[in-house]
Amino acid sequence: METVSTTKAHGGVLGVYKHASAATATPMTFSVFVPPQAQAGAKLPVLLYLSGLTCTHANVTDKGEYRRLCAELGLIFVAPDTSPRGEDVADDPAGAYDFGLGAGFYVNATQEPYAAHYRMWDYVSQELPALLAAHFPVDIARMGITGHSMGGHGALTLGLTYPETFKSLSAFAPIVAPGQVPWGHKALGGYLGDDRAAWRAHDATALVEDGKRPAGAILIDQGDADSFLAEQLRPDLFATACEAAGVDLTLRLQPGYDHSYNFISTFMDDHLRWHAERL
Repeated sequence: METVSTTKAHGGVLGVYKHASAATATPMTFSVFVPPQAQAGAKLPVLLYLSGLTCTHANVTDKGEYRRLCAELGLIFVAPDTSPRGEDVADDPAGAYDFGLGAGFYVNATQEPYAAHYRMWDYVSQELPALLAAHFPVDIARMGITGHSMGGHGALTLGLTYPETFKSLSAFAPIVAPGQVPWGHKALGGYLGDDRAAWRAHDATALVEDGKRPAGAILIDQGDADSFLAEQLRPDLFATACEAAGVDLTLRLQPGYDHSYNFISTFMDDHLRWHAERL
């Protein structure tokens, strides 16, 4: 593992790291904030944050405004990239923003030419946690997951599928029902093929309908001025499924907020406290 950079922040260390991923067969980059409590030799809880379309690890690292409270709470914060990258990694043929590079959708692709590298499901659920446990002062038994938009989709599907791994769960403006919206039709069709039954394993609403349950309650924040709300995000579909299944969901529609990091950073503290209380 290569250390790209480190800098001190709020008494802790913010680092950016690169490694050769076995899951994606490419180099992968991620950031880690380790709060000052680790200096005493403590193993600390960890929160994975999955980013949205077009993002890298750097978006939340630069704009998320999480370090101050993570330092107060003693919470390690990890931000991986959103897809494999490299000259031999297939991209959207038309160069669109919502498929291919920067848009891995946190699945293991089964369709060519994407199957060789687009294996973000295994990367986030298996390889990255093992790497964190080996190289950082992480108590891997106390790991939560959150994310934004496409990353909120990833957080919900991974949290519902692996409740024994991800003990706390939240999301910002997630794509909750990709099987029913245009972003999901394109991504799941392109990565997983035309069999919509295979899509259900990567659709949070379908997972709840099919009996999957999180480790505990779920928190979702959604801006009601989000331009993607009505067509792409559809939190109402997930809320209906959770109510029918008895899943404890707190869904907060935030007046006047859009899809940007101005929205995310405003409510980041609430999510950090949500996870710290459960980890």
